[in-house]
Amino acid sequence: MENLGLAFGLTVFAGLATGIGGLIAFFAKRTDYRFLSVTTGFSAGVMLYVSFVEILPEGGEALAEVFTAQTASWVTVAAFFGGIALIALIDSLVPSAENPHELPSPEAASALRDGGAQAKVGRAGHDPKLMRMGLFTALAIAIHNFPEGLVTFLATLQDPTLGVPIAVAIALHNIPEGISVAVPIYYATGSRAKALVYAVASGLAEPIGAAIAYLGLRLAFGGQEGAFPPAVMGILFAGVAGVMVYISLDELLPTSRAYGKGHDSILGLIGGMAVMALSLVLLG
Repeated sequence: MENLGLAFGLTVFAGLATGIGGLIAFFAKRTDYRFLSVTTGFSAGVMLYVSFVEILPEGGEALAEVFTAQTASWVTVAAFFGGIALIALIDSLVPSAENPHELPSPEAASALRDGGAQAKVGRAGHDPKLMRMGLFTALAIAIHNFPEGLVTFLATLQDPTLGVPIAVAIALHNIPEGISVAVPIYYATGSRAKALVYAVASGLAEPIGAAIAYLGLRLAFGGQEGAFPPAVMGILFAGVAGVMVYISLDELLPTSRAYGKGHDSILGLIGGMAVMALSLVLLG
């Protein structure tokens, strides 16, 4: 468990990127939606490549230490699709009136930096409908961020060369999530501070989720030095690969396609795969 501190540090870093999104919404002169499209596609490329090339095979190798080859293959496949089923179940239970990954329109985002708009919101008082939408968006993102925190944490715990690019990928995809939380909260309350607090809080679910999962696994399976048995690590890694694939295909790529132009999305996707491939070759 020599990488424990680094694992928590990277998970906090990835989670706090929602706060960066909140700051961009308030202070950037213009939200570059094409840039967000490329970076979201980049995140998907990193996560898809590392899931299939590194994490899923590592899970299979760990399971092969305790099972026969055929049994290990079956358990790996079951854990992979179990991870997909878990995140899909979380998706279905999230109470969201709006898509939690949908960015505000350019007009709405630019109005956040308009002092007149703030005064207008302040005179209007609280808007219960917008506040409800903002809170539901923050809740939805927080719930989604629990398994994402576990992904970053476990990957870093096993191999920091995997954890660092995964943390960066998740941080990049958390930036537009922070924008999507901050905008409705701001319009509901007229307070930039409240909007930023909610944006940051939604991201803090990642280190909280990682800490809860780690403590639970440590109590259930940890040995004297806190190490997990190979069978447990194998199942966790295969499941994490499933979670990452689902997030990439269900959240990242659709968002990237929605806000890009031309080949922005695919260029970001291929770029993410290339960077991940190079990092594995050079640091492996």
